[in-house]
Amino acid sequence: MKNAHTLSARTMDELIRVASGKSGADLVIDHALLLNVYTGEFLKNQSVSIKNGYIAFVGDHAEHTIASNTTVIDVQGKTLIPGLIDGHTHLASFFEISQFIPYAVKDGTTTLVTETMETYPIMGYEGVVEILASFRDQPIKIFGTAPAMVSISTAASGIAGDDLKKLLDRDDILGLGESYWQAVFQTPEKILPVFEDTLRAGKVLEGHSAGAGGKKLAAYLATGISSCHEPINADQALERLRLGLYVMIREGSIRRDLEAIARIRDAGVDTRRLILVTDGVGPEDLVENKGMAFVVQKAIDSGFSPMEAVQMATLNVAEHFSLDSLVGGIAPGRSADLVIIPDPGFITPEMVVSHGKIIFDKGQMQVSPRTHCFSNACRHSVRLPRPLTPEDFAVTAPPGKKIVPVRLMEMVTDLVTRETQMSLPVIHGRIQADQDQDILKISAIDRAIEPGNMFTGFIKGFGLKDGAIASSQAWDTADIVVVGTHDADMADAVNHIHRLQGGVVIWAKGKCLAQISLPVMGLMSDASVPELARQIRALKTAAAKLGVVFPDPLLTLVTLAGAAIPYLRICEQGLVNLKDGKRRRAYVEES
Repeated sequence: MKNAHTLSARTMDELIRVASGKSGADLVIDHALLLNVYTGEFLKNQSVSIKNGYIAFVGDHAEHTIASNTTVIDVQGKTLIPGLIDGHTHLASFFEISQFIPYAVKDGTTTLVTETMETYPIMGYEGVVEILASFRDQPIKIFGTAPAMVSISTAASGIAGDDLKKLLDRDDILGLGESYWQAVFQTPEKILPVFEDTLRAGKVLEGHSAGAGGKKLAAYLATGISSCHEPINADQALERLRLGLYVMIREGSIRRDLEAIARIRDAGVDTRRLILVTDGVGPEDLVENKGMAFVVQKAIDSGFSPMEAVQMATLNVAEHFSLDSLVGGIAPGRSADLVIIPDPGFITPEMVVSHGKIIFDKGQMQVSPRTHCFSNACRHSVRLPRPLTPEDFAVTAPPGKKIVPVRLMEMVTDLVTRETQMSLPVIHGRIQADQDQDILKISAIDRAIEPGNMFTGFIKGFGLKDGAIASSQAWDTADIVVVGTHDADMADAVNHIHRLQGGVVIWAKGKCLAQISLPVMGLMSDASVPELARQIRALKTAAAKLGVVFPDPLLTLVTLAGAAIPYLRICEQGLVNLKDGKRRRAYVEES
């Protein structure tokens, strides 16, 4: 696929003519304090001349580029910075891209790099292509990374070689998405050829090294991994910087690590391999304006200089992805992605220019994002062969047993679990949950790859006192995950998700108490961001009334299927301990 932003010979000639004073620019930004990310200088009284979406001239005298039809904007000494880049996010979650873009734009974000891992288990290669198609012809640039598909589910694990090669051949795919370090040691025969294909294509390997250090970290990085967004403190960030990584500092809806990692300033290290990212911003944070401008401002407030903070959200990111000839700085030949802010220390965008067009000014979007029409297949992705019944959630005990030892997922925090064992009663040959000890059933049901395949186990510490909570979003799998106090509620919740063709549901006493409809691949809604924020708040309130005390019960639920967070996880094939990658069932064999 040809990159739509590649300089053509004709465009080069136009830029040369403008810079030489032989023809006029389309737009000139005049009298700016230019934050030069290349040299670390603040340059006064600078002008930027733009033609056909690209920068033709940067300097302190641009009169020769101005013609009668040139638009000139005198910013009167305000600060001009490059358009911000979010180098690691997840856009296939909750909202359709046209709903998200206005929030990104008013934050000064003109380039996004997103994972596509959510779509591949659901619809394979076509799902990734569909989400990439929704990013095309938008007011800002959006790139993706190919899904590595490190999953505890063998059905969802791995990406087909032909699919990977086709994706890597695309200019809007910059590399291989986050690849959990455990896969290098547990399934090298599967993951290492994927790494090799990516590197041979000249693309980057995005890392995920949470929990790795010392020898394990070095061994993981020996594969050619070039970035990691998982450090949670300054020591972890410094260890990775010393080993040659670009370190992405998360400040978003899932993790907020910036304040802790900012202490790395005390080490006096070069910040040019630090990158600011969100790792995804949910609807609630979007309506509170916690996008990239907020992140850069927080970096400044945490002690980084304005120059360092802006570099961490522009040039550093662009260089990591080899996009610096296109974006990341203000220089001739680059895409004209610019943000005007009142002062270097105050990241409050007043005007945003993307590829030479003013897309945000005076607090308002100046262009409309394109709404993508998703395919019928995308809107019918929950494919259960039949409605589930309470009987489907029964856990059979060995014959003749009245009490049996059972392996449990125990919640240690709102995200981390551990494997514990307890004895549970057997009634009519079925292992029973024990609500008095906060032991509930948890199930994972495949909805796309091998529809209807399911596993039911037990979870301790979730807090739910009545009903069930279910979600068609489930990290790294094609599963619906449901936790419940009664088998009937669990079946009803999953069946309601099937009727919605995707969503999050809280069900109790025969009715739906709260829901979020996610009809696009079971991942995304048609609703506006404010409406989604309202629905999420309602869901949290309903969950709290039923006893769930976690700050974000939906995040807790969807991560229980993921291979990214320790230790015991669930998929449609059983429980998996991430320490060894081995699959386990609920019943513990007695020796």
